[in-house]
Amino acid sequence: MAKPDDTAKAPAPLPLSNATFGRLPEGIERPRYDRKALTPGIVHIGLGNFHRAHQAWYLHRLMQDGLAQDWAILGAGVRPYDAQMREKLLAQDCLSTLIALDPAGSSAEVTGAMIGYLPIEEGNAPLIAAMADPAIRIVSLTVTEGGYYIDPATGGFATDHPDIQHDAAHPARPRTAFGAMIAALKLRRAASAGPFTCQSCDNLQGNGTILKQTVLSLAQLSDPDLAAWIEAHCSFPNSMVDCIVPATGPGELALAREMGVADAVPVTHETFRQWVIEDDFCAGRPDWGRVGATFTDDVHAFEAMKIRQLNGGHQILANVGEILGLATIADCMAHAAVQPFFLKVEREEIAPHVADVPGMTPQAYIDLIARRFANPRIVDTTRRVAFDGASRHPGFILPTVQDALAKGAPVEGLALVEAFWARMCEGTREDGSRIAANDPFWDELTTCAAKARSAPLVWLSMERFYGDLHEHEGFAEAFTRWLSLIWAEGAEAAIAVYLAQ
Repeated sequence: MAKPDDTAKAPAPLPLSNATFGRLPEGIERPRYDRKALTPGIVHIGLGNFHRAHQAWYLHRLMQDGLAQDWAILGAGVRPYDAQMREKLLAQDCLSTLIALDPAGSSAEVTGAMIGYLPIEEGNAPLIAAMADPAIRIVSLTVTEGGYYIDPATGGFATDHPDIQHDAAHPARPRTAFGAMIAALKLRRAASAGPFTCQSCDNLQGNGTILKQTVLSLAQLSDPDLAAWIEAHCSFPNSMVDCIVPATGPGELALAREMGVADAVPVTHETFRQWVIEDDFCAGRPDWGRVGATFTDDVHAFEAMKIRQLNGGHQILANVGEILGLATIADCMAHAAVQPFFLKVEREEIAPHVADVPGMTPQAYIDLIARRFANPRIVDTTRRVAFDGASRHPGFILPTVQDALAKGAPVEGLALVEAFWARMCEGTREDGSRIAANDPFWDELTTCAAKARSAPLVWLSMERFYGDLHEHEGFAEAFTRWLSLIWAEGAEAAIAVYLAQ
């Protein structure tokens, strides 16, 4: 006689859709609002994990309280690779499973603030038409720090980029998100439909100001009168955004299925979120303050703390982590040499140049981000954090270097951080394994890094990233000394020398 099976199989994970989310396993929060009654008010360009775990989550929380029902999100993209995300999200009615990862345990919720994903076509006609609709009052973006066509050396607008030259010559069939925004605003002006707010949600200090520079500079190239109208009527609020959101891979897909949800694109994230926003919305906004966002006239202080200490701290960890073969940021924080290196640079060379914000000092913020980075449940890869150093070092590290040099303050650790970037970009780890291309300028960087092995100042002479920093004798000497030591004795030996200072 057969014995009963004591290991009964768990129910199969439920495919995510409007028809099924009400039958998800107990404990998974799901929309309590009628998604069919939602109407769009926001077009969001760049539908990655961060947006779904951050801006869309705040909106979802408002909707859970019966608010913001006319502010639903239409997703959008401008690159062919966005089509895959569109297909996956539309197949599950644009619902997203968010899984919060905390050392004490995991929890999941399904969010539904996004109700559609626009077709992705050459020339961006569907996107332009959607943004021209008067119902759309905010166009928001997460297009990465490197997506705003900024000249790294000057901080100005990169008018010579092929995408920009195309959009200036063909404004009705633009290639970029910004060209599409301009084309839509032109239609709105002609129809007397009014402006929309242009809202960057990327990790850039003064992100609204930078977005304004990009949009106005591009519009000026093809239609100066339209550029003047946009400047007079549209708003570009600055904001600071913060939540660690790893990329989705097989592990994240498996975790969602273990929790009972068959989601093709689940999002894992830490439990900490922060959104600080300048209250400058020309066509209204959701009341995000009711669900934890902070509205303030001084976003700059918050974003300076976050960008210099958290995003800058990520660069302290990720480049040396890649060199040493440490797979995740948590691995870096568990390393006996890398963690104290991170803490010393943060406490002695970054925090002195960051101002207090309400409720937080720079030194206390270091303790906060150290705990967040060390969370072993957040599988945030060093590769992801090290991506696009050509944008992240000029944006996150070099402003602190410039401040320190102006004040005669220490820069030894910051010079070592830059030396680790140069060493990483040579393309091999200390164990001999290859580092795959991980930057839009990878070929240029690897060529320069190879030359810098014997002539370190070649690296600092890349003016598009460093400006005239190679002419600063003190910083150049420190960088040269550190890079030479890294190549001669290894990363850990260099850290040991720095920690002993």
